Amino acid sequence: MSDQEQSEERLPRFTTISGLEIDRVYGPAHTARLDYARDLGDPGEYPFTRGIHPTMYRGRLWTMRQFAGFGSAEDSNRRFHYLLEQGQTGLSVAFDMPTLMGYDSDHPRALGEVGREGVAIDTVEDMKVLLRDLPLNRVTTSMTINAPANVLLAMYLVAAEEAGFLWPELGGTTQTDMLKEFIAQKEWIVPPRPSMRFIQDMLVFGTRELPRWNVISISGYHIREAGATAVQELAFTLADGIAYVQAGIEAGLDVDAFAPRLSFFFDCHNDFFEEIAKFRAARRMWARIMRERFGATRPRSWWLRFHTQTAGVSLTAQQPLNNIVRVTLQALAAVLGGTQSLHTNSMDETYALPTEEAVRVALRTQQIIAHESGVTNTVDPLGGSYFVEALTDRMEEEAGAYLRRIDDLGGMVRAVELGFPQREIAEASFRFQQALERKEKIIVGVNDFVIPEETPIPILRIDPEVERIQIDRLRRVRAERDGAAVRRALDRLKRAIESGENTMYPIVEAVRARASIGEICDVYRAVYGEYREPAII
Repeated sequence: MSDQEQSEERLPRFTTISGLEIDRVYGPAHTARLDYARDLGDPGEYPFTRGIHPTMYRGRLWTMRQFAGFGSAEDSNRRFHYLLEQGQTGLSVAFDMPTLMGYDSDHPRALGEVGREGVAIDTVEDMKVLLRDLPLNRVTTSMTINAPANVLLAMYLVAAEEAGFLWPELGGTTQTDMLKEFIAQKEWIVPPRPSMRFIQDMLVFGTRELPRWNVISISGYHIREAGATAVQELAFTLADGIAYVQAGIEAGLDVDAFAPRLSFFFDCHNDFFEEIAKFRAARRMWARIMRERFGATRPRSWWLRFHTQTAGVSLTAQQPLNNIVRVTLQALAAVLGGTQSLHTNSMDETYALPTEEAVRVALRTQQIIAHESGVTNTVDPLGGSYFVEALTDRMEEEAGAYLRRIDDLGGMVRAVELGFPQREIAEASFRFQQALERKEKIIVGVNDFVIPEETPIPILRIDPEVERIQIDRLRRVRAERDGAAVRRALDRLKRAIESGENTMYPIVEAVRARASIGEICDVYRAVYGEYREPAII
């Protein structure tokens, strides 16, 4: 082989999965501007690029939190107990589409969707079944719920209270990130500005009443799943976070009173180093935003604590066993990026909700990384790598440029109303699809290394009887409750919305009276109208 042949490269240019240019080799010139104290710091020190704790996983492993929920509350409760028996250390609840949209299971729009993509929760009676015999004072519970997050939080509190737990004992997270719903996931009830008002009320309520609860998990996951690049995920997530901090301050809260309990939720895609750099840049950017932009003084207010989920959008129906390998790489990147909590997707999730075997393999993936790989033995083992540090800087620069554009538009709420992030994501998604079709990016088993026939894998089927049983239970609750008390509670909630009173307290009272999620959300719709998305071109 000649010297010329040896130096030839197999592609004209190399890029990350998001399209950032990658040099052939990295060296001191790429990190010449890096100041260790200013830009990195030791783990546990501002700006926390290397991790928020000095010992990280040498002190405590991340929380292994598999997202679960399907069918009835009984089905999901059994799955939660199974996962805890298998070594999972936190609960994460998936709700079905009617619950996510604030509809009761017998609403015409709910038919055919009850229990399909998560668990159906209509009243606090369902929540009590979902949480039955779980140690709520010892495990934390994450609930992926946004538009009706205030209702589900109220149901959780009342169910826990009726099981004998005190509110201050309860630890967990409600996602409550409505801005990303308008940007990406599209599950809403009322328009953006009244949605922000409900979030303000939850922030005030949580600060007063729930010392162990994270009221908002600022979520980039669904932004990325909608087709955003890693830079866009980082930028739009932090911009959403800025909007929520501003909302809390405008509600009269001291920033240091609520900022320590904000948490984040990121996607982890296939590009191993880009994802690690994204997480390191995110911590550094948020620390600077909180200290320099908002004047927070408590170090905990500067922390970016985050949950990670491996990229569901990266899984393929073709050759589904390959998904185990993808998830392993993504999970390893999340750990090397310093996540506090991790969900690993199951190999069968392109077909349906996971079977017990598939979710066990996904959980075992985390446990093998934690206990067998050795990557948890030192903190930020890639710190100082010319490539990783240069890529971390690049992520910060690119995301910072987006934040300045959003500020120029008048902030993230206004940017969402104008459709700015929605258009940016749509264009990025279109460019990625073109790259796949030109084979500039390869997805094994999809646009290369294809096989003609595949062995089917077991699929979880939801019993159609779940919907009938759920509707029967909802109607039984309606028949047995005090109807006059429900009407009084809903009237009080309507007055609170109209007067500007904090809505969380009347929502809790309505839930206690056995008002359903649909009845409570209908009050929102009556006051503010149901949101209709304008065309984004």
